[in-house]
Amino acid sequence: MAEQTTPVDESAGVPADTGGAGLGPGDRAPEKADSAVVRDALGVGIAVGLSGFAFGVTSAGSGLTVLQTCALSLLVFTGASQFALVGALAGGGNPFTAAAGAFFLGVRNAFYGLRLSQLLALPRAVRPFAAHWVIDETTAVSLAQPTRRSARIGFTVTGLTLYVLWNLTTLLGALGAEAIGDTDAWGLDAAGPAVFLALLAPMLRTATERAVAGIAVLLGLGLLPVLPAGVPVLVAALAVPAVLHVEGRKAATRDVARSDEADVARSDEADVARSDEADVARSDEAEAARSDEAGGEDR
Repeated sequence: MAEQTTPVDESAGVPADTGGAGLGPGDRAPEKADSAVVRDALGVGIAVGLSGFAFGVTSAGSGLTVLQTCALSLLVFTGASQFALVGALAGGGNPFTAAAGAFFLGVRNAFYGLRLSQLLALPRAVRPFAAHWVIDETTAVSLAQPTRRSARIGFTVTGLTLYVLWNLTTLLGALGAEAIGDTDAWGLDAAGPAVFLALLAPMLRTATERAVAGIAVLLGLGLLPVLPAGVPVLVAALAVPAVLHVEGRKAATRDVARSDEADVARSDEADVARSDEADVARSDEAEAARSDEAGGEDR
């Protein structure tokens, strides 16, 4: 097998610019200007960061103090889990139950981290700090990039922009809760999901990926009214093994069909070979008979 030479990022000690999503081991990642990556990342960070207003207002309305509200954004920094926590508290739920729901909803970030650890390949000293920024938006921006360099830039710019703006708007929302009023009228709570879906949609290139996404949506929405907060998201992840199992069955069936076709083809070839051998034998026998007859006439 021919040896492949891969450029190495000396700062991280890992192959450089080969971590783009959807690229095979022999594919060369297309280039993307750093300015384009920064522009896209800033757009996501600003759009989603503004929804911190909604969280600040909701948190203050649920009875949390400004300090507690800001501490959640600074230390937890995963919007869906924060909204789940304060929403449960606002509805009169038990704090431990509310925290459990927020925890289950945040478990998905651990799976994001497994993928991003390979894609970004950051130095060990940086990973604990980068882990705090592993959320929906940073993951989507990173996976949408064609090279490791652009993925790192996208992750850093999205994480920094979103973290600063989210915490700033959380503070402003908590301080001005009464002045801002009903955040549902502003539609700020829809910014995060909308941006995430816009980033995810172009990445669903194959029928298998689209099937996984569709089944996950059906599971998540269907179970939302009957399961605790956060659990439908985890159950929706079962769409992956389900679709892969079906694809595996289909592949196995195709392999059996191809094997049967190959067996039939080999059998046909054997029949043709035997038929040719029989024809040759008959021809040889006829030639021998004619030769014997000719010899008898000469005598």
